[in-house]
Formats: sequence, C-alpha cells, structure tokens
Amino acid sequence: MAVSATLLGTFTVGYLIVISLLAYLGYRKTKCADDYMVCGRNIHPIILALSYGATFISTSAIVGFGGLAGQLGMGLIWLTVLNIGVGILLAFAVFGKRTRALGKKLGAMTFPDLMGKAYGSGFIRKAGAMIVVVGMPLYASAILIGGARFIESTFGVTYNTALLAFAVVVAIYVVVGGLIAVMYTDALQGSIMAIGMSILLVLTYVKLGGIREAHAALSSMSDLMPEGLAAAGLTGWTSMPSLGSPIWYTLITTIVLGVGIGVIAQPQLVVRFMTVRNDRSLHRAIAVGGPFIMIMTGVAFTVGALTNVYYLRETGSIALTAAGGNVDSIIPNYINAAMPDAFIVIFMLALLSAAMSTLSSLFHTMGTALGHDLWGAKKNVTSTHKSTQAATIVMIVATIGLAYLMPANIIARATAMFMGLCASALLPAFALALYNKSPSALAAKTSIVTGAAVWFAWTAFIHVKESAALGISSFLFGKDALLAMPWQVVDPLVIALPLSTLALVTMKLWESRASLGSAEQEVEPF
Repeated sequence: MAVSATLLGTFTVGYLIVISLLAYLGYRKTKCADDYMVCGRNIHPIILALSYGATFISTSAIVGFGGLAGQLGMGLIWLTVLNIGVGILLAFAVFGKRTRALGKKLGAMTFPDLMGKAYGSGFIRKAGAMIVVVGMPLYASAILIGGARFIESTFGVTYNTALLAFAVVVAIYVVVGGLIAVMYTDALQGSIMAIGMSILLVLTYVKLGGIREAHAALSSMSDLMPEGLAAAGLTGWTSMPSLGSPIWYTLITTIVLGVGIGVIAQPQLVVRFMTVRNDRSLHRAIAVGGPFIMIMTGVAFTVGALTNVYYLRETGSIALTAAGGNVDSIIPNYINAAMPDAFIVIFMLALLSAAMSTLSSLFHTMGTALGHDLWGAKKNVTSTHKSTQAATIVMIVATIGLAYLMPANIIARATAMFMGLCASALLPAFALALYNKSPSALAAKTSIVTGAAVWFAWTAFIHVKESAALGISSFLFGKDALLAMPWQVVDPLVIALPLSTLALVTMKLWESRASLGSAEQEVEPF
C-alpha cells in the first residue's frame, strides 16, 4: 500500500521539529558534566519511566523479536513476563534504589564509574568501559539496522541512505544535548510507541476477525510448519517448542533468559537510576514502566506471531516465506501491506521513536564510557565533558560502519548477545557492590574476567550460531563447534553467569578467611 508522500512528509517534519525543540531544551539545561552525564540527578519520575522503557524497548523488540515471533510463535511471551518481573520490578525496587543512593554518595556519573568507585579500582572501571566500547556497538548497530529497514520500506529510499540519515539525526542531539536531551526525547518517543503499539494490536485483531478467531486460525496452522523448523522442535505458533529441542534451548536460554536477565546489568539503563532525586521517584516510575513494557513487548510478540494468519490468507504462505526468509522484514512488510495509510505513518513514527530512543541512549553510553571512563579518567570536568562529546562521535562512526557490515536476521541475536555479555561479566560484581559493605575488588575482578572470558570462549567455540559465523573454531580445530548437541544451542549466558558468580563467591570467601587468619595471628597469646 503506497502512503501519501504529503501525509508522510508532514507528520515526519512535525515529529522532527518537536524532537529538535526537546533536544534544544536539553541543551539549554546542560551546564556541566553532571548535567551531561546524569541530568543533574533531578529528572522527573515519569520521564525516567518512559525513558527507561523506551531505551529498553527498541526496534530490536518490535522488528527483531516481533519478527522472531513470526518465525517461532508466541513462546516469546515468556520474555514479556521476565521483562516486567526482572527488568522493571526487580531492577527498580531491588537494584535501582541502591544504585541511586550509591551513585549519589560516590558522585558516580556512569555505570563503569560507579563500579570503579565502589571498589576503589581503576581496573574495574576500565574493564566495564571496555565491555561497553567493544560490545555495545554490536547492539547499537542492530538497532540502527532495524530503524533503517523500516525507513527503507516506508519511504522507498535505499537502505544505505536510510541508515546514514537516521544515524546523523540521532547523533546531533546526543552529542550536543547530553543525557537531558536524550531523556526528554525518550519520554515523547515512549508515549508515541505506546500509542502506536496499542493501535496496532486493535487493528490486527480487527483485520483477522477478532481475538478468538485470530488465535484459533493461528493454532490451526501447525501443519504448515516448515520442515526445518519442525525438525528442530517447533510444534506450532501457539505452543512451546518440544522440551530439550534446539529451538527450545534457543528460545529459553538465548531469548528469554539472555534478554530477561541481561537487562539488569545494562549500563545504559543502570545510569538512569542515578538521574532521580530520591527513592520515591523510583517507586512512582514503576507504575508507569510496568504497563509500558507489557504493552510494548506483549503486542510485538503477539502481532508478530499473528502475521502468519494474515499472510496465509493473502498470499497462501507463512510470514517467513512472504518476507523472503528475512525475519527482520516480517513486521515492516506486514505494516506496509496490511495497515491503513494513516496508521502506517503513526507506526513509522512509533518505530522511529523506538529506534531513536534506544540508539540515542546507546550513543550516549558508549561516548561516556570512552570519553569519561577511558580518555578522561584523570582529566578535569571541563576536558572530560569535551572528550566525552568527541568520544561519542567516534563511537557513532564505528556503529555506522559496523551496521553496513552486519548480515540479515541479526537484530534479535545481536541484542541477546550484548545483554548476555553484560550479565555474565558485570551482574555478580554489580550486585556485590550494592549489597556488601566491604566489597572485595579482587573478587569483583575475578568475576568480571571469568564471566567475560567464558562468555567469549563459549561464543567463539561452542554456540554454533556465532562460532560458525566467526570461523575461529573452524580455523583452529576444523569444526564449527567443539561440543555436540545440545551444548551447541545453549546460550553462553547459561554457562558464563553461574561461573562468574561462583568465582565471585569463592574469591570473596577466600579473602575473608585470609583476613580472619591474619587477624588471629595478630592477637597476642596470654
């Protein structure tokens, strides 16, 4: 369905004008590095909730995971459960309050800065920053690809043009306005996302004849499951894969656990807890953040699966076939084919909002990690602020370059990879810093190194999706993965996070016993 160029242009220009005004407002309020990094620690709780949710939910969730639901079905709804339970309730109530208090006490401005100051360790600060600088461009480029794909499909421009233009627009207000501009624009973008996704769910059910009819039709399609997916354990689009099958392991360990747990230690989300004045603000934010995540992910996964019903009726094929085998094209193609013109424009703005909100946060986080935590660690505030802006530009250029090199079907996988890496390397040390009065730097260092090393090793030599693509295992050992099934489809997080936690606990206990032994030796006998 062709969208009116006038309608599309009018809404897009209006949207960009409002975004520009909010970005300018953020720029005017940014007077120092504290404003640029953590919004002066005085952001409104509703803005926090919408910014957190909009950063959390991106084109990765809507396009990447929504498309994956079109391929694998509604089993992804379990990710929504974890997103709300872990990503909102646990993150805000358990981790958020401690993070806010500790960040204010230490004067921390970034997640690596918080970790480094909590442990009094330059190594830990730099290690956290390196994980961001090395790993986050993979995630950011996936978000950039998702936005560019929809712009390409909707505006009819080339993919390269869409990708570059999209990145430049986001880069301008991130570099100039800092986190205040990012969070202000996030709040607007989050509101647009929630409206767009709610309308999408209603229109989809209307298109398919109602809720009961749509789900019944999807359930009846199990006999149309492609042979390869059926052999890998997929039983239908409204049922879970066979227990212990390759797709079951992928769905549970990579998608549900990898993203559901990985969200707690995401640097771009953790820093938001340090932008509010008190714990009451965090409590108020939960009331907005929980429903927002439920709407965004629940709708994406439900509609993604239901696209199979639409495509079967319209083309006689399932969604993946209609999308030419590219999971990342399922949602954009469905919107442009099935939705009315006016909604295509609304959804385009929602999708742009999703991509821009997350991408701007990632750009800011990468820039602060490189400029503040690596380049500017020993510099004064003014030079750190300037170096952070320069570093942000460097990381944006790196992300754009990587996006041009990334293969198809990468959005959901890249997201899960980065979240898994963060959880494996940083989550145990992060929890210890928040909940131990005398956190052990040695235990934290051991945990971070163990988690990162095991995650990278499992990714390069065992998890076949990545190990085959990287080619390191094949080059060294002549085979794509060193272990047989089912280990080849067990996500690195499932192995690396327990070992990282074990390393932390073991080293902490050893250090405590060593300290106790030293104290006993210092006590003089009678």
